[in-house]
Amino acid sequence: MAEQGKKYGEVYEQDSLEKDQDEVEEVSTQLAKALERNRELEDKLLRMAAEQDNFKKRMQRERETALKYAEETILREILPSLDNLERAVDQCKCLPDAVALLNGVEMTCKGLLNTLERFGVKPLAGEGDFDPNFHEAVATEASADVPENQILQEYQKGYMFKDRLIRAAKVVVSKGNVEE
Repeated sequence: MAEQGKKYGEVYEQDSLEKDQDEVEEVSTQLAKALERNRELEDKLLRMAAEQDNFKKRMQRERETALKYAEETILREILPSLDNLERAVDQCKCLPDAVALLNGVEMTCKGLLNTLERFGVKPLAGEGDFDPNFHEAVATEASADVPENQILQEYQKGYMFKDRLIRAAKVVVSKGNVEE
């Protein structure tokens, strides 16, 4: 009987060891899953932190751009007045008895242009090569004197505000010598 009890004890111990091994394997599996979930959450947290940082940087850039060009709308509205002053100067030059008026309008025009330049508005050159990024061709004309794609005449000045075009110049572009 002692022998049978010994065998029974060994079987009991073996069953107990198997149960313990099963429990260890189950805990190991749960630990591996928990570690994997932890890595996933850590990765997700890092991505969200990077996204938030990128969002902050993008908002800062957009705010800086908005501040840089905040005056653009009002300056664009002033440009037609400047155009009218320049037209008045051109008309006064044709009238010989309007010298005093001409001087006053020229001074007003120059003062307004100087004020705009202090705020970063600069007129575009109304002559030279035609550049579709800065000029709007309203017509083309043949010219024996002016080569092709050169500006013949400027109808309306174009203006830059800092490094941004706020109004393209309206120009007549040469087709070159059509007879050739």
